[in-house]
Amino acid sequence: MRRRLFAAIAMTLAAAAVPVSADAGRSTLQRDADGIVATGVTGVLARETSPHGSRTAVSGVRVLGGSAPRADGRFRIGSTNKVLVGTVVLQLVAEGRMRLDDSVEKWLPGLVQGNGYDGRKITVRHLLQHTAGISDDSFPNIENAQQYYERRYLVRTEEEVVRAGLRNKPPFQPGGGWDYSNTGYNLVGLMIKAVTGRTWYDEVDRRIVRPLHLRDTYFPGPNPKISGPHAHGYTRFTAGEYTDTTELIDADASGGYISTLKDLDRIVRAIFDGRLLKPAQLRELTTTVAMEGTDIIWRNARYGLGVGSRELSCGGRVWIPSGDQIGFKTRTAVSADGTRSVVVSMSTQLNDSMDAVLAQENAATKLIDDVMCR
Repeated sequence: MRRRLFAAIAMTLAAAAVPVSADAGRSTLQRDADGIVATGVTGVLARETSPHGSRTAVSGVRVLGGSAPRADGRFRIGSTNKVLVGTVVLQLVAEGRMRLDDSVEKWLPGLVQGNGYDGRKITVRHLLQHTAGISDDSFPNIENAQQYYERRYLVRTEEEVVRAGLRNKPPFQPGGGWDYSNTGYNLVGLMIKAVTGRTWYDEVDRRIVRPLHLRDTYFPGPNPKISGPHAHGYTRFTAGEYTDTTELIDADASGGYISTLKDLDRIVRAIFDGRLLKPAQLRELTTTVAMEGTDIIWRNARYGLGVGSRELSCGGRVWIPSGDQIGFKTRTAVSADGTRSVVVSMSTQLNDSMDAVLAQENAATKLIDDVMCR
């Protein structure tokens, strides 16, 4: 549903902002969550964790014109999904079932050949690190409300996504640059199935979701709805117009899972504190290359195997497995030892102008830096 709101939206959202608890008052976390809503985001959930415990803040509304969102609400995690895929691969490496330097051709013979591609030269490491040179030009994006209504229920297999991407010439040869590729992660998903005989999401459930006892994290498959409590996701394609983009079928290895603040916080800390990865595999995960072209939003950002890092405003670096999926933005940060973390879910994408994109991103960055620099 499209709604023309303009100035009224800011008044509605500000009125719905609520503190985390009576004794916490307007904590820094709460003020920063309110600051994100002030940019035009409809709803914000935020959670910080340290050795002293956890704190949660919510701001805005669950649905336009409605009440505040629930702190236990579910949301689409978008490309935060990539660190789940990377973790599964690294566990398989630790078990000796595959290697990071295995070629695509070894596990998917004949799939990546021709049009400038050679699967013998593209490795698992290249794919996880976005250095494979796999074009993302045909990845099915949604850029306006009409496209959303036309495409929201389309079902695409990972093979279809990969074959569509390979119809474009590679932007560079393997190892010759850095270019974010959702299509490349669909290839990783197919390789996991070739190695294990199970889908990548079955392996995520078996290796991450169940061992961590996550009750609210799940793979939706072809179901376009979000089950359980959740805020509606909105996208502002045009200034002043909010399109309800909650429903979507877009569940593949590049960004498919649904989770909550508490569950996602547990995941990102478990990856870095040794519960999910051995030291040798964690070193591989955090071996990085420069993320070219991202300085406009993240300072000196680098990318490992499914996870990025950036400089904090106070100095030092933080790990940032984050992602977008239509209607939702997820931003996380975790310390290298997994003892400090912050997870932010925003149930709006402000895509109507670069100024709006940067305002939302900068407000989320401020929240994260205020937590991680404390």
